[in-house]
Amino acid sequence: MTETSAEMAELERNASGREPGSRLSPRQIFTLAGVAVAGLAILLDILGFHAFAVPGVLTVIGTIGAAGIILFGFSSTISRDVSRAPAAAGDALNALPDPCYATDRRGAVLFANEAYRSLVGSVNADRPAPLERLLAGREGHAETLYRLAQAARTGFAAEEEIRFALRTGLAERTYQVVVRPLSGQLGGAVWLLRDLTLERERLDQAEQQWRRASAFLSATPIGFYAAELSGEILYVNNKLADWLGASVERLSGRTQKLSDILLGDVAGLSMVSDFEDASIVDADLKGPNGRPVPVRILRSLVPKAGGKDGEFISCALVLDRATSGEAEGNARDAELRFARFFNNAPISIATVDAEGRIDNANSAFLSYMGGNVTRGVPLADLLVEDDRPALLESLAALRGGRQPGPPIEVRLVNRPERVGQLYASRVDSGEGGSSTVVYLIDATEQKSLELQFAQSQKMQAIGQLAGGVAHDFNNLLTAIIGFCDLLLARHQAGDPSFADVMQIKQNANRAANLTRQLLAFSRRQTLRPKVLSLTDALAELQNLLSRLLTEKVELKIVHGRDLGLVKVDQNQLEQVIMNLAVNARDAMPDGGRVTIRTANVSEEDSRALDHAMMPPADYLLIEVADTGTGIPKENLGKIFEPFYTTKDPSKGTGLGLSTVYGIVKQTGGFIFAYSTVGKGTTFRIYLPRYFETPAEAKAEAEAQAAAVAAEPTDLTGKGTILLVEDEDAVRTFAARALQTRGYEVLQADCGEAAIALVQEFEGKIDLVVSDVVMPNMDGPTMVKELRGKLPGARIIFVSGYAEDAFEKSLDPEQQFHFLPKPFSLKQLAAAVKDVMGKA
Repeated sequence: MTETSAEMAELERNASGREPGSRLSPRQIFTLAGVAVAGLAILLDILGFHAFAVPGVLTVIGTIGAAGIILFGFSSTISRDVSRAPAAAGDALNALPDPCYATDRRGAVLFANEAYRSLVGSVNADRPAPLERLLAGREGHAETLYRLAQAARTGFAAEEEIRFALRTGLAERTYQVVVRPLSGQLGGAVWLLRDLTLERERLDQAEQQWRRASAFLSATPIGFYAAELSGEILYVNNKLADWLGASVERLSGRTQKLSDILLGDVAGLSMVSDFEDASIVDADLKGPNGRPVPVRILRSLVPKAGGKDGEFISCALVLDRATSGEAEGNARDAELRFARFFNNAPISIATVDAEGRIDNANSAFLSYMGGNVTRGVPLADLLVEDDRPALLESLAALRGGRQPGPPIEVRLVNRPERVGQLYASRVDSGEGGSSTVVYLIDATEQKSLELQFAQSQKMQAIGQLAGGVAHDFNNLLTAIIGFCDLLLARHQAGDPSFADVMQIKQNANRAANLTRQLLAFSRRQTLRPKVLSLTDALAELQNLLSRLLTEKVELKIVHGRDLGLVKVDQNQLEQVIMNLAVNARDAMPDGGRVTIRTANVSEEDSRALDHAMMPPADYLLIEVADTGTGIPKENLGKIFEPFYTTKDPSKGTGLGLSTVYGIVKQTGGFIFAYSTVGKGTTFRIYLPRYFETPAEAKAEAEAQAAAVAAEPTDLTGKGTILLVEDEDAVRTFAARALQTRGYEVLQADCGEAAIALVQEFEGKIDLVVSDVVMPNMDGPTMVKELRGKLPGARIIFVSGYAEDAFEKSLDPEQQFHFLPKPFSLKQLAAAVKDVMGKA
């Protein structure tokens, strides 16, 4: 049943039992009187007046009566408070300006506020009809009302927009009907009607105004567009769409960008520094079939409607330059051609005023600067602080009328990693003024190549020096080791001098290892390359690497799939990997992980790598990565230099990485280092992939089988040997070693002396043992001279350099053997025995 405010007040009077304005209600007076009677009964019992002559009866009756009367009074208060809740809810709903009413689960109206009663015209009615009954039978509302009523009955929320007039003669109005379920056991729903008529009328008026404005813009004989500052096109008119050969719908609505409709980049479109000042830019649009449409764009920035402060959009008028008058035709054509050349130039160009501020710039300049460059910004502010004085001095010289100087090498504030060459020239305007044109060429790659070339030249010079030192030192070591062998032949174990001689020989062998590392760096060591599978080589090396890395460091090897072959010296390759692993271990004092990974690198992949010094080809990659302390950037360019180390002097010689570098280079490969301080270092080695033919595989197998042949135990022999060596100590040792093995030795200290000795000697010379590098005439030249005089003699070259260093200077038909320095007595005797045995 529907309740009005009057009904609510009547309920309040009935529940309280008193009229509004009275001090005490009858219920309250009755409660007080009852408590007083109960108290009197208890007092009489205390004074000795007993009911039924039994003491305490009046006290019990009085106590029970007082409790009941008090409970009766409290129930009155609670009932009154509860009865006030519906009244408060009714007042709140009546205060709402929007019509609303509440229904039960069956749809019957429980309460309706004054606004709803006024709307439906039933102010005095007890039960106003619900909306679904009022609009029943009206065309177009049945489905909407059904959805709302169903939501109200099932306890769901719903919203619908309905336009209606409840009474004849009234204009229809638009309402948003909101249904919200009521909580509680009774259920039901609240229906709220929000009048949207004025809001919809305002939207309709705004839409009509926009349509009229759009119609005006579409009918104008010039183009127009609106776009976001990021380039998304918001609107184009019909004229501009016709020039572009596209529809308005396809171009508008953020589906296209300005760069999509322009030929080339137009720098001026991002050079507006103040939205109050319009900018004028000449450009070419992409017309139908790619035909250029020359236009002039008058652009300004306007505040964005509904946007935040500082948000703008770009609005522009687009004029067709092709329709200009004949009087301005030549000048406009020339200006247009210049604008095209300027904007599409592949190098960065900008004009600078007398105060050094940028007046105009092309797209290449803006792209190279890598930031939001605006008109009027000082050019010097775009450069790092160290390069600004040179630029300011050059601009001042040009303003003073002096000739432009050499290009200035500059770096940018926004992109300090890039290096550019800046050229500047003065241009007179013809009206007594002048401006400066600057040209900026990206020289980053050129600078990188120069640094790489300089580093390569430096490494080559150091390698030549190291190789020369190692060669001379090898001669000394050969003599030291050789004479130690002669002494050991006379001082056997147990002799007092035996231990001293062994100490000398052992230290000489240690020194020989150092010279081998120097020769490896200088790429002058002797390599014995063979075809290898990196997977097999790493598997054989894994146990040794695990012992080298200790338990603190985890070793992880990741083998590539279908890995190709390489042709390298296995011993040298193992030395490379072990050196890198030891360096990784030393960089992780608290432990970490070393990862060795192999992979195929195709020619296409190598072409994509950013290594200018490495030609595109098929390679095999060996990557050694650690999780250590890393290498600082300033030290990364020095790590391959010999004797350069950041370790404690007691932990290394500084030849580890230089040896790695030399071995990889001599093998025909490349090595690159990458490091991040605190994260670790990665070395990537690229070795040329070897494609083996069946014939080469057979020859390789035969060579390996021959290498396994047993070493001869008897090193004595007979024959005449010509020994040519410019180092007296080496020659003396070698002659004595061979003589003690039963050979006749002819000695010469240079190539000329050897030729003269052969001419005087009447016997047969079976073998020539010669040094390679000698003054005046080297070993290969001497052998060429002796070919006719010693047709059957065998040749053994000895040298501290690799055999391929002089192999090219011999005739291809000349057969020879090679013994690298330093060598021991046993190695010399074994080599001679082997060659003499093949004669």
